[in-house]
Amino acid sequence: MVALELEHVTRVHGRGEAAVVALDDVSLTVAPGELVAVMGPSGSGKSTLLNLAGGLDAPTNGRVVVDGTDLGALSQRRLAALRRSAIGYVFQDVNLLPALSAVENVSLPLELDGVATAVAQDLAMAALTSVGVADVADRFPEDLSGGQRQRIAIARGVVGQPRLLLADEPTGALDTATGDTIMRLLRERCDNGASGLVVSHEPRYAAWANRVIYLRDGAVLDDTIASVTSRGSA
Repeated sequence: MVALELEHVTRVHGRGEAAVVALDDVSLTVAPGELVAVMGPSGSGKSTLLNLAGGLDAPTNGRVVVDGTDLGALSQRRLAALRRSAIGYVFQDVNLLPALSAVENVSLPLELDGVATAVAQDLAMAALTSVGVADVADRFPEDLSGGQRQRIAIARGVVGQPRLLLADEPTGALDTATGDTIMRLLRERCDNGASGLVVSHEPRYAAWANRVIYLRDGAVLDDTIASVTSRGSA
């Protein structure tokens, strides 16, 4: 089964003369085990694509299908449940809750899905360890650096082994070595059966993907198989 499928998806913001076409008849599939990088200039539709794939926005036309389920056919409650159980999302602006510690931010999606608090926090600690910030688990977002907050957001996105990973510029606030660590983690999750769609403006990080999709003005210009050699040496 295809993990993610967009079928002739168009997203238009506004109406009439104020209408802006964010995505224009985009079709793509992401298979289990596949990591796909999305590149393109600012305003090309990259973040819109991720929001649609994660059910955070709805297409004006077309269908978005995750694990065989048409997101447009779900109620808001069922859509939220699917996002919690199957989709890991790393937001570009981090979106950590300021009143929660790092470990609480990471464990919260699991607890909302019914996982016992002790189990959820154990899984959260493992996720924080995987991105190298277990030592700040008890700190609150305002006490952390931008890079630490970014890694905690990544831990929240991968905790609980989601089947679909969506990441919007996950390495943007990180140094090169830490960025490579994060891309290696996403690569390993996909090698173990997850699927990933990651927005990046850095060819170095896109090289970890199986395919690279190039967007411009909301349309797919190119869909290229990435170099295995460059991915392995990144």
